Amino acid sequence: MVDVLLGLQWGDEGKGKIVDYLAVNYDIIARFQGGPNAGHTLYVDGVKIVLHTIPSGVFQGHCLNLIGNGVVIDPVTLHQELNKIIPLQPDVMSRLFVSNRANIIIPTHRALDAASEAAKGNDKIGSTLKGIGPAYMDKTGRNGLRAGDLISKDFEEKYNKLKQKHKQLLQQYDYDYNADLEKWEASFYKAVEFMRSMHIINAEYWIDNHLKAGKRVLAEGAQGSMLDIDFGTYPFVTSSNTIAAGACSGLGIAPSSIGKVYGISKAYCTRVGSGPFPSELNDATGENLRKAGNEFGATTGRPRRCGWIDLVALKYAVMLSGVSSIIMTKADVLDGFDTISAAVAYMVDGVETLELPYDICTATIVPVYKKFNGWPKPVNDCKDFDGLPQEFKDYCKFVEAYIGTKIEYISNGTGRNQIIQID
Repeated sequence: MVDVLLGLQWGDEGKGKIVDYLAVNYDIIARFQGGPNAGHTLYVDGVKIVLHTIPSGVFQGHCLNLIGNGVVIDPVTLHQELNKIIPLQPDVMSRLFVSNRANIIIPTHRALDAASEAAKGNDKIGSTLKGIGPAYMDKTGRNGLRAGDLISKDFEEKYNKLKQKHKQLLQQYDYDYNADLEKWEASFYKAVEFMRSMHIINAEYWIDNHLKAGKRVLAEGAQGSMLDIDFGTYPFVTSSNTIAAGACSGLGIAPSSIGKVYGISKAYCTRVGSGPFPSELNDATGENLRKAGNEFGATTGRPRRCGWIDLVALKYAVMLSGVSSIIMTKADVLDGFDTISAAVAYMVDGVETLELPYDICTATIVPVYKKFNGWPKPVNDCKDFDGLPQEFKDYCKFVEAYIGTKIEYISNGTGRNQIIQID
């Protein structure tokens, strides 16, 4: 059986820590979508580790880790990650596997990303400029370079053909990429040579054989449900399916293989980059949330936009993925607030609704809030559910009732084991 873990907001929900925590119960951790713009942050023995492509089970010595076909891989980023991890986990290369169907980000993808984003002017999506969108465009356009191509005899031919296509596209932009390209290509070729030493496999057969042998798999998503290419706040979305259904196409597994679906939500809301964010707080409260939560992108360092929890969007995300268990993270960030709020409805162009609008980018949305009392005792100090302040418990009960799904775990600090399980 394959359980799925995914973010329910706009990403940055703390998925890395949760996967690391849950990994003790699984034999395989498999990343099923996204690119190196994802930044899964772990604290291992007090050391901060940010993973961009490698699954978050890498620090659990018994776990095998798979980068699935739904992921787009930047060899340079992957090489850099592994250079940091190998000293901490010397056996990591023996436990890390890559689908030969995963698409590869090449240097001209980065150039296209930068040129395209610059040309958008005030309509920028907020791309991390890592070439991820153009790589997914080549995938769906049937032009992509895949991990299996790295070890084929005609790699150079395929690579140069794709590069020339990109150079023709770049001619339409006022962007000088040549200086960067030379530097990027040197790192790219070095990283490709490194990747050739990795386990590049027929991952769909590999994972099927493990499932038939009774192994437990946890599928790990990147970004968040509200950035799903189909169901997110389009066009301010990522380039892949971030909801639970993406695990099937991103790993080559049947829907009947899916078991439990874990959905992760912060106790409040954040978003990086452009796009609609109904519950955003552009005031002192939003700044206090940012400071208390250290809300800066793990990959980019960009300040995250902050606001109260949006239960309309959260219930929508739960519905899309059939979430069976909620994990609430960063509960401790709300310590010290006299009152907190939750968006329970939208006023859309003057009409109240409980549904997310189709074209959320053009609709005029005013959240309807319910207020809650803050709590006098920090949840950060609590070791179990009984020790949590009653005010916080009341907040959690309301969230559960609204979305119709139980909260099973609460993360109340950055520590690797600062997680409270609710029976």
